[in-house]
Formats: sequence, C-alpha cells, structure tokens
Amino acid sequence: MLAYALMIAFGLVSIAVAICFWRLFRGPDTPDRILALDTLYINTIALLILFGIYLGSALYFEAALLIALMGFIGTAALCKYILRGDIVE
Repeated sequence: MLAYALMIAFGLVSIAVAICFWRLFRGPDTPDRILALDTLYINTIALLILFGIYLGSALYFEAALLIALMGFIGTAALCKYILRGDIVE
C-alpha cells in the first residue's frame, strides 16, 4: 500500500515540478519567476523526502535540509537584489 502511495506522490510532485519550470520560463514578471523558483526548490525537497522514504535512507533527509537552507538564502538574496539593486550594503 505504501509503495502505491509513494508512486502516486512521485507522479503528482513531478507534475508540480514541470508546472513550476513552465512558470519559471514563461512567467510574465520577475516576481512570478522568483515565486516559481521558490516553489521549485520546495517541490525538489518533497521529491527528495519521498525518495528517502522509498529507499529507507536518512541521507536524503539531510540533503533536503541543505536544499531548504540554500533555497531560503537564495530567495532572500534575489529579492533583496531586485528591490535595492545590491545584495551587500
């Protein structure tokens, strides 16, 4: 039963990743692209966690934590650059 639920979750999150890529490349404005990039790394974290559950390995959970940290810092830096034109004051 868990294997079927994981396969369905893999499929649905993969569709979400594809939609985020579409919005990232097609987005009408810069804030839309930033939001798509933010959602893309969240979906990547979900895929890593699902893969870790599927394999039963804790290594993927640590990788998801690192991606979450880097994604947050990257999003904050990108937003600051767009608002002020400079990251470091």
